[in-house]
Amino acid sequence: MNEGTLFFALAVPAVILLGLAKGGFAGMGALSLPMLALAISPVRAAAILLPILIVQDVVGVWAFRKSWDRYVLAWTLPGAAVGIALGYWFAAQVSTDAVLGLVGAISLLFGGYRLWRERGHAVTAAANAPGWVGALCGLASGFTSQVAHAGQPPFQLWVLPRRLPRDVLVGTTAIFFAVVNWIKVPAYWALGQFDSANLVAAGLLMPVAILSTLAGVWLVRRIAPERFYTAIYVLMMLVGAKLIWDAAV
Repeated sequence: MNEGTLFFALAVPAVILLGLAKGGFAGMGALSLPMLALAISPVRAAAILLPILIVQDVVGVWAFRKSWDRYVLAWTLPGAAVGIALGYWFAAQVSTDAVLGLVGAISLLFGGYRLWRERGHAVTAAANAPGWVGALCGLASGFTSQVAHAGQPPFQLWVLPRRLPRDVLVGTTAIFFAVVNWIKVPAYWALGQFDSANLVAAGLLMPVAILSTLAGVWLVRRIAPERFYTAIYVLMMLVGAKLIWDAAV
């Protein structure tokens, strides 16, 4: 199987997972980048997925544009900007294998954490944790989002214990990651990843992303997402281990 065929064989299901995640199956999209990294460099994979994420963000931001928490965003977004800068510096300074290994490690930790959490465990900050804790969580979220589009766990660490109303939590999360994704654009531009080949690949995958997002909205009302989560997170850990192996050998 040549690189182009392998890329699309992995990219289509990866983007479907991304769309399902945006449509309501939260967490599934974290597998998308590690899957693509099996075929192409992780930095290129992230750059191809970024325009898709930005388009998908429009739906969530528009739907919840009146429901968001100013305090949470005021503390987390500046930290996220610093984290994105650190992620850019890391990708610019180290080898592709180092980035590949880090993406694998993030995938392994993310999948393991989510499986642990599915069994009733969780690591969270105190409900009254001060704003600077939120800034640190934002920094970690920005870094992991820049490297692997996997910024949810650090963000949730500080935000979930605050027990925001459902719509406010969803709206705040949507706006946070929409802004984070736009902040990442100059970083990927500086890395030289918005070339014509990557933008064409993103454009070809865009209809799949939009249709799968709509499918996710439809399915989440009819099928319990929990049925799929265990399989997705186990697969994420396996893919993460494979990426670490590929980086090491």
